Amino acid sequence: MPGPHVVPVHGDPDLPREVDVVVIGGGIIGASTALELAEGGLRVALCEKGGIGKEQSSRNWGWVRISRRDPREVPLMAEALRIWSGLDQRIGRDTGYRRAGILFTCATDLQYAQHEQWNRNLEGYQLDSRMLSQREFKDMFPGADMPLKGALYTAADGRAEPQKAAPAIAEAARDRGAHVLTECAVRGIETSGGAVSGVVTERGPIACKAVVLAGGAWSSLFAGNLGIDFPQLKVMNSVLRTKPLEGGPEQAIWHGDFAVRRRQDGGYTIASGHENIVDIVPKSFRYAWSFLPAFRKEWRSLSFRFGWRYFDEARIPNRWAMDEPSPFEYNRVLDPVPNRKLSDRALAAARRAFPVFAKAEIAQRWAGYIDVTPDAVPVISAIDQVPGFFMASGFSGHGFGIGPAAGRLMADLVTGRTPLVDPAAFRFNRFSDGSKIELISGF
Repeated sequence: MPGPHVVPVHGDPDLPREVDVVVIGGGIIGASTALELAEGGLRVALCEKGGIGKEQSSRNWGWVRISRRDPREVPLMAEALRIWSGLDQRIGRDTGYRRAGILFTCATDLQYAQHEQWNRNLEGYQLDSRMLSQREFKDMFPGADMPLKGALYTAADGRAEPQKAAPAIAEAARDRGAHVLTECAVRGIETSGGAVSGVVTERGPIACKAVVLAGGAWSSLFAGNLGIDFPQLKVMNSVLRTKPLEGGPEQAIWHGDFAVRRRQDGGYTIASGHENIVDIVPKSFRYAWSFLPAFRKEWRSLSFRFGWRYFDEARIPNRWAMDEPSPFEYNRVLDPVPNRKLSDRALAAARRAFPVFAKAEIAQRWAGYIDVTPDAVPVISAIDQVPGFFMASGFSGHGFGIGPAAGRLMADLVTGRTPLVDPAAFRFNRFSDGSKIELISGF
């Protein structure tokens, strides 16, 4: 079965003629933005070219973490932890959220010192996060066989179910009056006097005064058709899930060789702790200079490959008219073939560390495309070139956990409310205003 099974969301049959805001993209970022706007009393249309949550929002690890994030994301993620804690009650649906804690293991004294230094970013947030000694780690996991110096343990972190969360949030947005439109690609934006006046979808036009692009890995292509250059590439991560397994760790654990997270169904999501694949595509050359510092820093964790993906993307037009089918109508869901070698290697490492995983049976594999920016920090911003156009994309593998707060911040920017946090770090024009673009946390 390709891709994980996502809770289905049935789209509305009728297209609204006019709304206040159109949100493009039905992942957790778009759904959260739609929910926040609808709760604020705005008329909203959430337009998704495929199904709600069918791409990376359902294919990620399901971690809800503040630990080891880029420091620029920490204030927003602190708000996300607060939102997640009451989200299920607020929306009346199950996202699978649980505050279970996350550990980042330290194999060397240097790693221990780096994690200890990072943890100072949480000073003042009153969050339960501390360094564990080697002995404390062994006491927490008495059956583990891992030669470690210790670990960063953030009990305030948690987990949720990617296959449930975005659909639950989208349905809650619909409860509050939002239109949820699936298999309804937005071909482009219409303007009047240079400002947003509507969108054209494959099913017809919708008049509006603001548009939020939350298109994940598709955002650069969409923006490019408007003449807006968004430096974004894709990194592929492969995942497997196991059948229910008793006796495994309750906390999510990151190690250099594997990452594990207990699932609501009793199984585990397992992936490599650091290995990802980068397909060389035409945009790899276009954005090579922008991403060079990041690739230099992350080269040990990235496997570059040249294959059919290059030719698949070379055939995608960079420009199209709104009276003809767009590229988004020819590829409803990005569903890459997982790399079995990477996930098998991760499972083998997990079995060495935790003997209980020797009994683990693989239930399914999948892969997903992480949309990354040169500094691995998202864009949550107005786009000055087109008044009324906003972007919430480029979450670089960190989007699931921060999604509810990113949606609230995006809604603040659209409505002109006081922002949830200072949005300066997420501004779009940092890529063109001479700002130093620096990768801190990695993809």
